Amino acid sequence: MKYKVVVFGVKDTSENIVEFIQNTICPVDLVITISPEVTKKNQVSGYKGLSVLTERYGIPVHEADSYFLTDDKTQSFLSANEFDIGISMGWQRLIPESVLDCFAYGVYGFHGNCGYLPFGRGRSPLNWSIILGDTRFNLNLFRYDEKADSPNVFATETFSITPHDDIRTAQYKNLICSKNLIRRLLAAYEEGDIRVRTDSRDFDSWYEKRTAADGRIDFHERTRNIYNLIRGVAAPFPGAFAMCGGERVTIWRAQPFDEMIDFSAYAPGEVIDVFDGKPVVRTVDGSLLIDSYESGRELKAGDILQ
Repeated sequence: MKYKVVVFGVKDTSENIVEFIQNTICPVDLVITISPEVTKKNQVSGYKGLSVLTERYGIPVHEADSYFLTDDKTQSFLSANEFDIGISMGWQRLIPESVLDCFAYGVYGFHGNCGYLPFGRGRSPLNWSIILGDTRFNLNLFRYDEKADSPNVFATETFSITPHDDIRTAQYKNLICSKNLIRRLLAAYEEGDIRVRTDSRDFDSWYEKRTAADGRIDFHERTRNIYNLIRGVAAPFPGAFAMCGGERVTIWRAQPFDEMIDFSAYAPGEVIDVFDGKPVVRTVDGSLLIDSYESGRELKAGDILQ
């Protein structure tokens, strides 16, 4: 069987993109995802089972038994069918060359940073951009090869990261730009003329893999760094956290509070006061107001977050 337009994905953002293509551009002929069992061995923030797309639109969904698509079931499926073009959204692993070679027009995915590929290759680029305090994000739609985030760029769109964004609102912007780029890609595919730039003059750099443990807050850091960390790993990611009296405190939303009031009588990480259930915590250069947190204990003045 021949599948013309195929989407690879494992997240709610993947579902959003499939619905966008299906409802506004052309039929999606196949979705490739992973089975729920695979998520037990792989940390997938924002995982969404996509079998619902079959019920909703009649789109076939292939659930691979390996996130790297190396399982026998997937290999047999790929060898028994033909494929035109693939679009990857929310797929957090390399797609092997043996799979890429099955697609006549290639497989395309997204990667971005404040600069231009190959700068900023690697994992969690949008999270890192917020954590590092970047104010713009260049989103590239590029053709996959066997390497990670190669500068085989079809097109780029840029959006701003404001001080008010967290990872979820940045994902919204990312999706808007992704849809614009997909529309352009599929128009070029229909014309049989997909042109890719490979002449980048930028230098190579990498974002390292992030784990849930990397969300631990050091209240000896500057307020802006703590704030950027909190918004960079907010839901649907595991969240920033600290420990208090042996209890984990996950901080979902916070904001810089004040840098002029004299808080020298308090230690960094100490709760200064609580207003409407919202703790004010001292940082090394000011204070932070915690708007939303989750814990087995209620934070009170004098508690120390470590």
